[in-house]
Amino acid sequence: MPVTLHRVDQAVWEADAQVQQDLLRIYADAPPERLPLPPKDFICRHLAAGRFFCCARFNDRLLGALAVQRDQEAWWLSHLCVRKTTRRRGVGTRLLTLTGEAAHAEGRRLCVANPRLPMADQLLLSRLGYRLTKTGDYFELDLSPKGAGQ
Repeated sequence: MPVTLHRVDQAVWEADAQVQQDLLRIYADAPPERLPLPPKDFICRHLAAGRFFCCARFNDRLLGALAVQRDQEAWWLSHLCVRKTTRRRGVGTRLLTLTGEAAHAEGRRLCVANPRLPMADQLLLSRLGYRLTKTGDYFELDLSPKGAGQ
């Protein structure tokens, strides 16, 4: 499946009705315990805080999304969700891989907060090379040149 990365920030959200519809559908498909707020409130608050979403795009439609908060050293990932109709087809894995490439291009690590992730999420992260930190507070994937050589 030729999935590409599409970044959605506040400007893209406001300018593109299809992006709004797709992102709302993605998070409407999320199990209720995965989102702290109703989908539209969650998306709008995330974007209003200056954050963005990395989204999996296929045939001009968004199939999956990942909330991203950027700091000086890392991209903090949360709230991965893939449309119900396309789950179990590698979309989440591809989205995480593409997001890793984009973070690496900026010289950032990838971190996933919330050590209470469901076991399936922990297994996916582990399979992709993320490791739980010594403190157990978050999962980390170091994509920097120094981290890649260690």
